[in-house]
Amino acid sequence: MHRLRSARRALDRSLGRIGIDAYLLLLLGTVLLATLLPARGGAATAVTDAVSLAVALLFFLYGARLSPQEALAGARHWRLHLLILGCTFVLFPLLGEATRLLPDSVLPPELFTGVLFLTLLPSTVQSSIAFTSVAGGNVAAAICAATFSSLLGIVLTPLLAAWLLSGASGVGVDGGQVLDIVLQLLVPFALGQLLRRRVGPWIARHRLVTTVVDRGSILLIVYSAFGEGVREGIWSRVTVGQLLWLAAISLALLSTVLGFTRLASRRLGLSRADGITVRFCGSKKSLANGLPLATILFPAPAVGLAVLPLMLFHQLQLMVCTVLAQRWSRRTPPPG
Repeated sequence: MHRLRSARRALDRSLGRIGIDAYLLLLLGTVLLATLLPARGGAATAVTDAVSLAVALLFFLYGARLSPQEALAGARHWRLHLLILGCTFVLFPLLGEATRLLPDSVLPPELFTGVLFLTLLPSTVQSSIAFTSVAGGNVAAAICAATFSSLLGIVLTPLLAAWLLSGASGVGVDGGQVLDIVLQLLVPFALGQLLRRRVGPWIARHRLVTTVVDRGSILLIVYSAFGEGVREGIWSRVTVGQLLWLAAISLALLSTVLGFTRLASRRLGLSRADGITVRFCGSKKSLANGLPLATILFPAPAVGLAVLPLMLFHQLQLMVCTVLAQRWSRRTPPPG
C-alpha cells in the first residue's frame, strides 16, 4: 500500500509539471473503455442501478464532509461571496444563453444543451481550494465560498435547469424528475448532514477510502453515460470540427469569466489574496455535481452528448488554472 501511494504521488507530481491531472487520464480512459466496450443488455441495467446507488452515496459523502458552520463563519466576506455566486449562477448562465446565437454548424442543439447545462453548475470545492492555496490566495474564504456554491447549487442548479433547459433536446423537469432529484441528491445529502458528527471523524481518518469512492463513483457515471451514448451512436453525431469548436467555446467561457473576475475584484477594492480566491472559485464548474445531475435531468440517449461539454470544460479549466496558480505563486511574497 505504501509503495502504491508513493508511486501515485510521483505520477501526480510528474503530470502536474506539464499541467495534467492523473484523474483526467482516468476519465479519458473511462470514455475510451465505454466507446470500445459499452455495457449492453442486462449488464447495462446493472450499471444503471449501480449509478443510482453511486449518486446517492456521492451526495451522502458531500453532506457528511461539508460543514455549514465553516460556511457561515465566512459570511463577513460578503462582497467576495456575492461576486463569486454572481459569476457562478448569473454571469455563466448568461454567457451560456449567448451561445444560442451560434449557428447549428458550430454548436448543434444537443451540444448547446450541454454547454448551457455546464454554465448552470456550482463551483468546484477541492480544486478551487487547492489552486487558491498554491497561488497564495485567501484559503479560508475559498473554503467558505466553495461550500456556499456547492450547497446552493444543489437547489439552484435544478431550478435553473427547469427554467432554461425545459423542452431542449428532450429535457424536461416533471414531477418524477423532481422526486428523483430529492431522493438521489437532497435526501442523501441531508442524511449526511444529520450523521456528520458520527461519520465525520471516520471519514476524516479514511480519506483514501472516501477518495476512491468519490472518484470511482464519477468514473462509473462517465462509463454509463458514454456507454449509453455509444449505443445511441454518439460519435457519429459529433465531428472533429465540432469538438474543436466546443474546445474554443469552453476556452472563451473560461477566459471571459477570468477576465471579469479580475476586473471586478479590482473595482471592488479586494485584496490580492481575495482577488485570487474570486478568480478561482468564480470561474470553475463542478464535474462531481454535474454528472450525477445530468443522469437525472437528461433522457438516456442524450446524456452522453450533454456531459461532453462539461468533461471538456473540466479538463481545460484544470489545465489553465494549474498554469495560473503556478505563475501567481511565484509572485506571492513569502510569509513574514
